[in-house]
Amino acid sequence: MSTTAKTLAIASAVAAALSVHGTGATAQAKEKCYGVSLAGQNDCAAGPGTTCAGTSTTDYQGNAWTLVDAGTCAEIELPAMADGTERKGSLEPLERDLPA
Repeated sequence: MSTTAKTLAIASAVAAALSVHGTGATAQAKEKCYGVSLAGQNDCAAGPGTTCAGTSTTDYQGNAWTLVDAGTCAEIELPAMADGTERKGSLEPLERDLPA
């Protein structure tokens, strides 16, 4: 194997290792944010009666979560509820906007 081929193989291995490490760091910078997704657009587990991604049936369903950048959940702007109460995301499941 030539020196150029060895150098290319090593560079490729390093690049692959760095890309895997970068993906892990990105995943760690996310958190579950409940009550911010539109119907059918949650990332997973929308409470009892649902299975996983895309199974929420109500906009801003309180027990459905979406992955968001860490530290941004409570900052997401959402429309007020029908009674005028402010709606915010939460790091814990909520009892609001649950399907009937």
